[in-house]
Amino acid sequence: MTTRFLGTRGAQGNPAPVKRTRLVLKTLLGAVLASAAMFHGPAFSADPKPLKVGVRGGVDEQIWEVVTQVARKNGLAVEPVVITGTASPNEALNNGDLEANAFQHIPFLNDQIKQRGYKLVPVANTLISPIAFYSKKYKSLKDLPDGARVGIPNDPSNQTRALVILHDQGLITLKDGFDPATGTATLADVTSNPKKLNFVESASVVLARSLPDVDTAAIVNSFAYQAGLIATRDGIAVEKKENNPYVNIIAVREKDKNAPWVPELIKAYHSEEVRQFILSKYEGSVIPVF
Repeated sequence: MTTRFLGTRGAQGNPAPVKRTRLVLKTLLGAVLASAAMFHGPAFSADPKPLKVGVRGGVDEQIWEVVTQVARKNGLAVEPVVITGTASPNEALNNGDLEANAFQHIPFLNDQIKQRGYKLVPVANTLISPIAFYSKKYKSLKDLPDGARVGIPNDPSNQTRALVILHDQGLITLKDGFDPATGTATLADVTSNPKKLNFVESASVVLARSLPDVDTAAIVNSFAYQAGLIATRDGIAVEKKENNPYVNIIAVREKDKNAPWVPELIKAYHSEEVRQFILSKYEGSVIPVF
């Protein structure tokens, strides 16, 4: 459809002065821009306020640098914010310091919501970041001596992942009927421990830094990568990729789940540029699920 601008004519039937025509066009253009800004929100305005997305350093930080570039091409301003140490990206998101975060899987988010009452929801899948056991002393979990010191994460979801690996490797037995897709497991759910493994519970960031102090430790991929470790290369036991419930996600506040910038943010992450970056950079240790 062609839009036509009809100019007015003067009292003598001559075209109206050029100034008036320019004024009309300028007014119309201003109205169009104002309407567009109102429709798209601040992330799409001429001078956009960046969407702050909380991520962990290492793998997620590198991926989001690519996401940011793709988003910029589509007119969306994204600012990845690296959350370090024990600071909580979910706390920052829930408090409004971030617009989104992308560092966790759904079981972890569900546990955080249950424990802390956060009003957060997942809006898109991103990748699987496998957890693995690492060791400076042994080449296999089967080589662990009786009474070995085994580091495991102290948060429920990642502790579950570590215990499932130990169960799959035959080092422990978990209670009958346990399903990681529907629940979490703790040390209280270990029904047999033939080697009398000595479990050391700690935060994932601490486990990555103190690997030499234990015989082996289960470390989530983001912190392992920061320590120069890659699951498929350095892990002495890696969780299964098949039917893995621990798919990482992008999360936002409940009130923002239908915001116009959400599908644009997802589109940027789910781009072919991001997929190819993940596949080539991490060689299978991080797996895109889009």
